[in-house]
Amino acid sequence: MEISTLATYHCLAFVWYFFVAYSITHVKTEERPSEVFLYGGQWKYLTVLNLVLQAVFYGVSFLADVLRLIKKLRCAKCIISSRDLLFSVLAFPVSTFVCISFWTLYTYNRELVYPKSLDGVIPLWLNHAMHTAVLPFALLEILALPHRYPAKKKGLILLGFVAFLYISWVLWIYSVTGEWVYPLFALFNPPGLAAFFAGSLAIIVAFYNFGEFLNRMIWGQSKFSS
Repeated sequence: MEISTLATYHCLAFVWYFFVAYSITHVKTEERPSEVFLYGGQWKYLTVLNLVLQAVFYGVSFLADVLRLIKKLRCAKCIISSRDLLFSVLAFPVSTFVCISFWTLYTYNRELVYPKSLDGVIPLWLNHAMHTAVLPFALLEILALPHRYPAKKKGLILLGFVAFLYISWVLWIYSVTGEWVYPLFALFNPPGLAAFFAGSLAIIVAFYNFGEFLNRMIWGQSKFSS
């Protein structure tokens, strides 16, 4: 894509994700099911955190495009490095994980991840904006331009660290409230829960590798933004 086209796309994507994140964080308090919005509010859900992540990523991407348009190449290179790191390590694997894991569990038993009580609170379009549209956006980003992936060890360490932070947040919430972020977790004993978290991490690592594979297949080893 031309830089101006990329700038327009990234700007629109940023506005979209900002709007979706704003919409979910401003659900009317009196309409929130008490069993869903406990300690931590919406910020305990990976879906909502992913919306913020995507808004940040597209904001950084738009800034990089603007800097390239105005020929501030030295500043642009630094922002592009941040953009590519955000996309490769977090934005693509997390979006893919959110979409596929949510709809897999929803199909199996929606009460494990998205209780029916939410249907009267969160509109259908917002549900799909949070859990469905994130994957097409991530795939479109790979098709739109190449991204430089970090060394595999560095990328996986960063991804693992972020996963550790989120799992720690989930466990902290349980220690404070006695309630799990997702009802699914209540089905496991401690060893089973540890195995579930390990399996989820393995899946998200697979999505990281898949994103790197797609990037390489589409753009090759040497064609990167500058």
